[in-house]
Amino acid sequence: MMTSLAALLRRRWLSMSLLACLCLGLPIGCAQLERKERELVFRIEPGTARWFGGLPAGVEERQLNVPTFGPDQSLHAWWWPAVRADAPTLLYLHGSRWNLTGQLFRIEQLHALGFAVLAIDYRGFGESRGELPSERTVYEDAEAAWAHLTELQPQASKRFIYGHSLGGAVAVNLAEQLSTGTDEPALGGLIVESSFTNLADAATAVVREHTSLPVHWLLSQKFDSLSKIEHIKVPVLIAHGTGDRYIPARFSEQLYAAAPEPKRLLLIDGANHNNGLRAGQREYREALHSLFGLPRS
Repeated sequence: MMTSLAALLRRRWLSMSLLACLCLGLPIGCAQLERKERELVFRIEPGTARWFGGLPAGVEERQLNVPTFGPDQSLHAWWWPAVRADAPTLLYLHGSRWNLTGQLFRIEQLHALGFAVLAIDYRGFGESRGELPSERTVYEDAEAAWAHLTELQPQASKRFIYGHSLGGAVAVNLAEQLSTGTDEPALGGLIVESSFTNLADAATAVVREHTSLPVHWLLSQKFDSLSKIEHIKVPVLIAHGTGDRYIPARFSEQLYAAAPEPKRLLLIDGANHNNGLRAGQREYREALHSLFGLPRS
């Protein structure tokens, strides 16, 4: 019983914190309230993740040149070329809390699926210098990383975007931007795992019994994937573990329903918020082949 209670409390932590911020912070002013909201959304853990054992052979650390950044801003990245010279290239966009050192296990799994991987830390995470992130700045960081990826992979059909959790919303936003004002696809496809429709929906799903406040109106950080995904003009793979206790799989089902064809929904039986790639490795390979035409091995 204590284990179940602990899991429930962990699941509710972000949403209840956001709710407390909204209820108690209103008198302190909009700017301070927005900053507290951003702190709770991104929940940055400084330093190296405790399970990080060092970079695998072949991974290059890079500082991306972004002309619009100020002197105290930088974008740190990992570049991991694939074994095959003709392999597809993927931009990895992580979620909240952990920087790249906490993401290596998932990056390794994507690399094992045959991708060359470019992974970034948003400004304020890890070795990327900058102030507390916001929805706007993480979108900017993804766009800057994409510009670098196009130099690494000149063939549009072999460029892919992957976003996990909050990074899924960043990935959807980037894919929508790349689909705007052009008939020629700028990428081969989008992969979104363990994500949500929008931030307010995710928060409301957990705290609905605790408040009647209009959370959608109160949050400044929207991360509204549901309104954007219908405009994406490339194949979309949406994956979610059915055992996810943090973000319910029904959000991915809603994203799938809104996305245009061609698309694929991959519900990984029993997988949690973080282990979908490992638990569903066989299903992932089949989906990458059937939807994107990538090799199975």
